[in-house]
Amino acid sequence: MVATVYSNWVGHAVVLQVVAADLRVPLRGTIVGESDDAVRFRVGEGWDIDIYKNMILAVEDWASVLT
Repeated sequence: MVATVYSNWVGHAVVLQVVAADLRVPLRGTIVGESDDAVRFRVGEGWDIDIYKNMILAVEDWASVLT
């Protein structure tokens, strides 16, 4: 299996910078997996959503955002 940028973040608390149309939204949660086209992202307790990779502008470590 080839490592991807997102596989390095699996299990880490992150902030995803996501774009949709004219909106740019930060989402706080944990990356729990990925497919070829999407990242599985856990927001809150047990709420997993798939976010298309082409919508992700940046991945930031949640701890570094706090400082």
